[in-house]
Amino acid sequence: MNEIIQALILGIVQGLTELLPISSSAHLNLIPWIFNWNIPESFDVALHFGTLLAIGLFFFKDWISLIKGGYKQVVKKEKSTEGRMFCYIVIATIPGGIIGFLLDHFAGDTLANMPLLIAIALIIMGIILYIVDKKAPSKTKYEQMTFKQTFLIGLSQALAFIPGVSRSGVTMTTGRIMGVERESTAKYSFMLSAPIVLGATIYKFKDFVFNIPFVVGVLASFLVGIAVIKFLLQYLQKGSFKIFAIYRVIIGIAIIALYIARI
Repeated sequence: MNEIIQALILGIVQGLTELLPISSSAHLNLIPWIFNWNIPESFDVALHFGTLLAIGLFFFKDWISLIKGGYKQVVKKEKSTEGRMFCYIVIATIPGGIIGFLLDHFAGDTLANMPLLIAIALIIMGIILYIVDKKAPSKTKYEQMTFKQTFLIGLSQALAFIPGVSRSGVTMTTGRIMGVERESTAKYSFMLSAPIVLGATIYKFKDFVFNIPFVVGVLASFLVGIAVIKFLLQYLQKGSFKIFAIYRVIIGIAIIALYIARI
């Protein structure tokens, strides 16, 4: 029963934090540290699979249009916005995915066990997100994004190997630096994360334990993920990233305080 409750809590946390710019890796590493839970690494990937399903379902029509457009552009040489964005996502995924995988492979486990580093990353990235979002112009829509913008956003994903930085946080921040609208940079960040999470899921699939906690965790992250995507895209039509930046700083400070108290 304890494992099911833990899976439910972590699934909800994953659904909330993977898609908001507040770092799922930080929360999924810190919660077991706080409560002294022993969570296998493969379960972390399984929870990400839940949010991958959420992105796939929520943007199902977009993915179909992208794939069709990509096929026509590559095979039939018929240019379209969908075909261009498909190619951009594929190209942008490659460098960020490779670099991020290598960095995570050699340093990910070590960094995941450093609560103080995670807290500092939360705070620093929160401050950067706030400043960038406040000062950056909003002049580029999703359909108008250029190769340079999409490629640099994809490349920035590599920094997500540091728990606390956040893949969605760093990609959304990079998008805002280059003048992409808030809602548009969030949508592109969601779409861009799908190939990498899918790759990680396939890579770790053999380690999955298909039991009740697994199903509960994946289902929770999926359902919450759907709700969070809908909320964030609507919220960013008028709101800013300020609330998420403040949350990051508060959580970071709280973790530092707890870390010092445990010394």
